[in-house]
Amino acid sequence: MSAYEPNSRHLWEVLSFCFNMKKSAAEAHRMRSNTYGEATISEKTCREWFQLFQNGDFDVEDQHDDGGREKVFENAELEALLDQDSCQTQQELAGSLGVAQQAISKRLKIVGMIQKQGYWVPYELKPRDVERHLFACEQLLSRQRRKGFLHRIVTGNEKWVHYDNPNHRKS
Repeated sequence: MSAYEPNSRHLWEVLSFCFNMKKSAAEAHRMRSNTYGEATISEKTCREWFQLFQNGDFDVEDQHDDGGREKVFENAELEALLDQDSCQTQQELAGSLGVAQQAISKRLKIVGMIQKQGYWVPYELKPRDVERHLFACEQLLSRQRRKGFLHRIVTGNEKWVHYDNPNHRKS
């Protein structure tokens, strides 16, 4: 293994060469790993790049200008964005943090957030939230026991219209 650490452009060109030599993505990954070590790119990335080559996309300038590594961001940054606006989509969050949408999706899963009715909420309620929900339910039940709702329901009996309405003509 050499001391040279290849950049993304170099790896793209190496994999393009392997593709043109009719090697499979797995073979190309094995050759690249033997030469540069495991730390450069994964076999999955090799397969994705080979798929681009098969689709005729050999343009190295558009691919992985960041050295092939994802930008690192903290959970606190993501949570701060969600605190500001919990209605943001994964694409909007990814744009704000400058990362891929897949990275946002994985991180939301890790921190236990799920989207419900357009809002990002914790998958499991915190003890404080459970207590608030329980308190609200108890209040509604006690209100129902004190004063039922049946006395407020209109039954559809409209005899009062005939007897109490002076504008109603008697037939």
